[in-house]
Amino acid sequence: MPFDGAGSWAPVALSSDLPPGTVIPAWTSTGSIALWRSQSGRASASSDRCPHRGMRLSHGFVRGEALSCIYHGWSYSPSGGCIRIPAHPDLVPPETIRVAVQRVEEAGGVLWVAIGQPAAQPPQLDELIPLRSLTVEADVAAIEDAAGAEIDANGLIRPPEFPWIALLLAPQEKHTLLHLMVEPDHSPADRLTASRITESLRRAAEERQRERAE
Repeated sequence: MPFDGAGSWAPVALSSDLPPGTVIPAWTSTGSIALWRSQSGRASASSDRCPHRGMRLSHGFVRGEALSCIYHGWSYSPSGGCIRIPAHPDLVPPETIRVAVQRVEEAGGVLWVAIGQPAAQPPQLDELIPLRSLTVEADVAAIEDAAGAEIDANGLIRPPEFPWIALLLAPQEKHTLLHLMVEPDHSPADRLTASRITESLRRAAEERQRERAE
């Protein structure tokens, strides 16, 4: 399956959902991450646990070019090293205090996080416009069934009745993250229609998932 193992890319969020100076929780097959963007616009992915007391860094805050824990304010650079401990302002934190990080690339309005060491760049979906992300309480197989199409090598499903709609899937721990994308030569009204179609597909996929569980 695309984006589900070492040497692959996971489409964890849309670029528009991560403005400068923000952090959000995200997930890949390696576990939970804190996805954040510095004030200068650089996107980074850090392990979602502060080494100090285990607080989730996705609950923290971004100041300048660093991600800070909301508990005691320990700050980390995009490379993962601790650069500031507020309780000891004169201390240079040892290099052993750090969080694990994963490579992040932006392509086609999507934030991609590397799983391991991918041999290639993430898919360039420049022919598509990202609209929104939805959480589907179903697995990829149920979504394929509801859409009447199979996922391709780029992680996309194109419903045969609406080939101008593309659904970019990111399997999660207990659900699937779905990024709705459309071809660029469609009107705002078409984009609203695409959103309604995707909502209906989500309900159908979740119904299929429930039926399979019974």
